[in-house]
Amino acid sequence: MSAVLASWIAAQRSTLLAQRGHAWLLQGPSGLGQFQLALELVRAWLCEAPTAQGACGHCTSCHAIDVHTHADLCVLMPEVDMLARGWPLPEKAQAELDDKKRKPSREIRVEAMRDAVEFAQRTSARGRGKTVLVYPAEQMNTVTSNALLKTLEEPPGDVRFVLASEAAHQLLPTIRSRCLGHTMVWPAQAQMLDWLAAQGVAGEAAEAFLRATGGRPEDALAFARSGRSPQAWAQLPKAMLRGDVTALADAGPAQAIDALQKLCHDLLALRVGAAPRYFATADLPPAPAIGPLTRWSRALTTAARTADHPFNAGLMLEALVAQARNTLHSR
Repeated sequence: MSAVLASWIAAQRSTLLAQRGHAWLLQGPSGLGQFQLALELVRAWLCEAPTAQGACGHCTSCHAIDVHTHADLCVLMPEVDMLARGWPLPEKAQAELDDKKRKPSREIRVEAMRDAVEFAQRTSARGRGKTVLVYPAEQMNTVTSNALLKTLEEPPGDVRFVLASEAAHQLLPTIRSRCLGHTMVWPAQAQMLDWLAAQGVAGEAAEAFLRATGGRPEDALAFARSGRSPQAWAQLPKAMLRGDVTALADAGPAQAIDALQKLCHDLLALRVGAAPRYFATADLPPAPAIGPLTRWSRALTTAARTADHPFNAGLMLEALVAQARNTLHSR
């Protein structure tokens, strides 16, 4: 998470803090700051000296959240995300991973949710209430969601929930109905460029990374920090026309599929007379017919479902690039 709070996150934080509710659902596309906004709400709720603009940032409660040790905060994420963001796992789960009994979960496990329900029923340690943060909420399966339902509907004591989702339509209707909904604000281009500049990504590079991620600022920052250059992204479409596998050599299967889906999207847009979203028009090859592009889109969707499967990544990449080349050369 960035140390510089984005202006659009700060504005939404103030708006939500002025309202009452024991459970919020923050929803919208990826890259708009759902997790950061959720954490800002949690910080304000637990802060010892909160203001209308949020937490003070200096008290022991704020510090405990910063170092991921607050006794009244329970964060629920897939284990892969918990580890990536530096949040501690429950002792039992950590022991299982240390002993190599299993791999980190990509879903929010029902055992973790049951621990959160038990956590919600205990007395607050600091006297400012208790909070449960769930992100991304769509990673709860049906069993995990059902374990949350009763507590979400009738929370014990002064516990509050904030669920943040990048695909709220995948949540159970009963989960959505028990929360106050908030749709993430899509910031203006100038706001995003100013924020990216504060992160060290400025000028034409910032604009290129924003284009590559469909105008999603957090995704643009992650793209910039991945080591890929704007020039490499601009050259990708014509590299696929040549069947050049090296253009995606540094990308994993999921990243490669995502890039090809964006290329396919833009070519479909051109074919129907719309503007491309992820690439500049000058960087795109001539658009094939609708039929081949539609078949390619379906094939990429199918491939995305198994992107995390331990296939031979090199062979998979070669197959994806060959498929792209064949589509781009189709008549």
